[in-house]
Amino acid sequence: MDYLPRDALVIIDESHQTVPQVRGMYHGDRSRKETLVEYGFRLPSALDNRPLNFAEFERAVNQVIYVSATPGPYELKRAGGRVVEQIIRPTGLIDPPIAVRAIKGQIDDLIHEIRGRAAADQRVLVTTLTKRMAEDLTDYLAEAGIRVRYLHSDIDTLERNEIIRDLRLGKFDVLVGINLLREGLDIPEVSLVAILDADKEGFLRSSGSLIQTSGRAARNVEGRVLFYADTVTDAMREAMAETERRRAMQTAYNREHGITPESIKKSIQDILGSIYERDYYTVPKETDPAADAYVPRENLPALISTLEKEMKAAAKKLEFERAAELRDRIRLLERRRLGILDPV
Repeated sequence: MDYLPRDALVIIDESHQTVPQVRGMYHGDRSRKETLVEYGFRLPSALDNRPLNFAEFERAVNQVIYVSATPGPYELKRAGGRVVEQIIRPTGLIDPPIAVRAIKGQIDDLIHEIRGRAAADQRVLVTTLTKRMAEDLTDYLAEAGIRVRYLHSDIDTLERNEIIRDLRLGKFDVLVGINLLREGLDIPEVSLVAILDADKEGFLRSSGSLIQTSGRAARNVEGRVLFYADTVTDAMREAMAETERRRAMQTAYNREHGITPESIKKSIQDILGSIYERDYYTVPKETDPAADAYVPRENLPALISTLEKEMKAAAKKLEFERAAELRDRIRLLERRRLGILDPV
């Protein structure tokens, strides 16, 4: 943070999660190292190598934009009322309606809903409170002939993305999880989100969590959300009220501008497209490799020198894909310069 100029703009995405994580980094690091120092596994100087505490972090940043569908009290207080809402979507999509259904008979009702969505080539997300319940529900649904997978915390990032890709491709229809079905899951094929035990108040069933989870169905024009509960908690009431407020604004805007909502269309290949989420990355070929064939051989050393500088600059800026492309291009030019590879 010391390298940031004082007028730098810091954007904190998913701030309702990121800010508490930044706040807890120092305390978690301190607690772990104090134990190591106390029992002689580290020298006391190990405590000096630490992350910023939260007060230091606040002093290090000057201008901040907090981005979240459910901003926390800290962000709202710091913003001082300067809140910008992005409720209207370019696709005209409306937040999915929420229905509350009784816990008694919830599994049979859920199976009925799943079969209807599967018949329409749509997907379903089901979130539970415990790992045991998620496992048992997955087994039960599988025995009922439903194509289902279970997403749990032991799955690494690459396998997680493969599971999500298979869901989008229709290799199975239902994905069951616990807390993994909240932020960051962008699956346009999902038209139903079912939240079991929605009235069990706590972190996983807070109003913010319920809104985030419900948002997983907001990418599909036929999206719906089911809360299975026997009572309507304050968190449920707040989540439903906020959803209805947004739906009213979105519906009015669409009506005023003659917009017909459309489901988001997103390439399935995009899920595994990030180099940070893959163990291996195949560098694409230069967009116009034939251009180098027309460079005179006597000009190759100067071109190679220029490309090497660009490659090092790209690597310094952590643009590793660009650096790898330049590296491969330099190798081909070196072969030409040495007469190993002549232009066709």
